[in-house]
Amino acid sequence: MRRPSKDSSHKLSAESQRLVSISIAIAQAASRIEERAWERQLDTQLQKLLKSSHQDTVDNVLNTLFKDDLNAYDVLMEAVEAVSESSVMVELNDGVETSWQALLVAAPILAWTRFSIGSGSIPADLLSTLSAHFSAHMLAAGTRVAIAPTLFSIDQLPRTHAETYAVTHKLAQAAFKGGSIKPAAKTPDTAPFLADTRYLLMAVVAPLGAPLFRWQEPQHHINFAAERSLALAQWQEQATPNVARLLPGCGIELLLPEAYYVACREADKLIRPVSIRAAVHYLTNTLAIEPSDLRAVVAGFGEESADGQIDEYRVGFTLRQTADVIYGIVWPLYGQEDEDGTPVEGLINAGISGIEEQKAPLDDILGHLNEAGITHVKRHAEHFVAEYCDDCGAPLFADPAGELVHAEMPDDTPSGGEHFH
Repeated sequence: MRRPSKDSSHKLSAESQRLVSISIAIAQAASRIEERAWERQLDTQLQKLLKSSHQDTVDNVLNTLFKDDLNAYDVLMEAVEAVSESSVMVELNDGVETSWQALLVAAPILAWTRFSIGSGSIPADLLSTLSAHFSAHMLAAGTRVAIAPTLFSIDQLPRTHAETYAVTHKLAQAAFKGGSIKPAAKTPDTAPFLADTRYLLMAVVAPLGAPLFRWQEPQHHINFAAERSLALAQWQEQATPNVARLLPGCGIELLLPEAYYVACREADKLIRPVSIRAAVHYLTNTLAIEPSDLRAVVAGFGEESADGQIDEYRVGFTLRQTADVIYGIVWPLYGQEDEDGTPVEGLINAGISGIEEQKAPLDDILGHLNEAGITHVKRHAEHFVAEYCDDCGAPLFADPAGELVHAEMPDDTPSGGEHFH
């Protein structure tokens, strides 16, 4: 789950207090019946707020609960994500009402290159092909789907729950009615990276209570995991050549399409080791050196506060014989991760024996550096304040001496590639 902004409102409104109260009530419910009753009230309140774009109200309550009651914070975060990525529609035919459910789904794509990673409008013929493959290999019978005609970078995705809510309902209506969606008139520019994620967004619609995905169908219940793996393999086999047309010059890997927030978080985590491999590949090929000629400098960064919480690691690369940082990548921490490698709470509660094997993020980073051939690594014990270049906004990296510097390729670097931060 995301870490909220440290800023918060000093005083909550009556509506905000209601959200706080219901979230705490759900966290403390003594039965599923009580919990479900409170959840319906919370969903109703959130529907009103997101429909009217009152994101500030939701954010203020999340910030308050993050400081005061983490259990209630988790309840509210789960609820606001669920409400923003789903909807229910009612159809009336000959006096008979039929309810339909819709889910916003993201199909993540990991991409890496020495050049640039594309994004933007998807040609109509390619969109139709991808929609056909997605329906055939991923979806349950009787579902409808509408895919947004845009290949999104992370900078172009909805930024708030209210924006996600609007996208969900727009795509859900298109799926339900069989209508088309216009490409976004103008999408924000995306920063160039050697490795990055791209997303297809779609709404899947089915009768209320019916399965959305193939592995949810009754005949697959016993072996749903195997069926899900098979669905992913078929989606990768059929869709990869089509997606490759949108991302020329890139290596790509299609991940499992899932509910919007889960898919985005999984992609955020899986792109991190790809970023290390792409950086080493880029540097060794561009500078005509071996991975053993590089040094990695790893340091933890966070906000300027007394608690010293690490929000991300930054890995700067230097040549072995110099201290100048020539390239850098950011390894953000998500959800239950921290510098000590806090495991998923569910595993703790379940007492699963393999939990001792859970890697701390720093160990994970070092493992991927070693796999990429980087044998010389400098680790800073100091926690740094996350600072950025005043001119271009790029993150600053710690050099071997602990000074925060801009990553700059050597002046004599051969031309022909993009300049990446």
